[in-house]
Amino acid sequence: MAGKRISLAGIVWLLLFIYPSSGQVRPLDTIKTGILIKNYHLLVLPVIARSIETSWSFGAAASLTFHINRKDSADRTSNLQGLGLYSLKKQVIVALNGTVYFPGEQYILSHQLSYSYFPDQFWGIGNKTPNSNQESYDFKQVYLFLHGQRALGSHLFAGVRYEYQRVLKVDFKPNGLLDRENVPGRYGYQVSGLGASFTYDTRNHAFVPDKGEMLQFYASKFGTIIGSDFAYMNYVVDIRKFWKIYRHQVLAIQAFGFYNTGNVPLRSLASFGGANSMRGYYSGRFRDKNQVFAQAEYRVPVTGRLGLVAFAGAGDVSHRFADVYLDELKYSWGGGVRIMLSKKEKLNLRLDYGIGQRSSGFYFQLGEAF
Repeated sequence: MAGKRISLAGIVWLLLFIYPSSGQVRPLDTIKTGILIKNYHLLVLPVIARSIETSWSFGAAASLTFHINRKDSADRTSNLQGLGLYSLKKQVIVALNGTVYFPGEQYILSHQLSYSYFPDQFWGIGNKTPNSNQESYDFKQVYLFLHGQRALGSHLFAGVRYEYQRVLKVDFKPNGLLDRENVPGRYGYQVSGLGASFTYDTRNHAFVPDKGEMLQFYASKFGTIIGSDFAYMNYVVDIRKFWKIYRHQVLAIQAFGFYNTGNVPLRSLASFGGANSMRGYYSGRFRDKNQVFAQAEYRVPVTGRLGLVAFAGAGDVSHRFADVYLDELKYSWGGGVRIMLSKKEKLNLRLDYGIGQRSSGFYFQLGEAF
């Protein structure tokens, strides 16, 4: 997917500082702008992580959760997250991201800034690429994402999006798969795009909603007039629904469509798999212009801070919008454990094992998949 957006990577809980644990107002709460931050919690964690893409990684992560200007806010929890990782595959990831809910949720601002050096794998373009096609390549990337939303009415938002991605120093095998398939962007590039979004969102929590739904559509234009080396359109439909089934048990479902038209470079193609969708497949195991998938997850609290989940999904990539066929769908399934790091904000440490077709993977992650 565009920019390969980075969320906080997998975590083994070595050390945890929660400050202040009571959420009481301290001198740091008042900043020069006059904005008052209430009920904040800061978590700082050394990190040991593992995923299919990175193998073992080491670093540090921080998560700040807070509310703005409201003593007993009904607004969802704002969050800022920072991450620095280095993996045994010599991958480097540095990222800062988050979402801020302003008073009354009249405005919402989401952002991400990241740098990565990422030895990666490429199997070709399309949904039938064989495992024997696997080719290694390296790249460096700078990514910037901004999404501001304004409330139009009850739970309805309109927004403006901006994405910038700079891919440089791509190192790949001459006359290899990337060359033979003449993949756009294999020599490095930058893309810059502006877009609009429309969102209907009744979810009751930022991290672990147990009721409500989200329906979001956005479209972005990438072109030379805004500094892009490639001209293309990107359209995304994201639908999520959450039900409280029995006591605190929750059924969550998501349907997702990602579509491109035009000349789409390598790192902006639909990327199948990863920690948040079709778990069990390497992120990018299948790439093409378009992608659709649906996934469901059943979440069961067990005792105290401990919970269990089961999940399953189905999806595929395609070159044309109409080229997704039921008899060619890929499937994944699996289960996991949840450890609640903050009871007040319901921030979970996620340990998942996903199984795909001739593929599987183990994930540590901060926050739910969706």
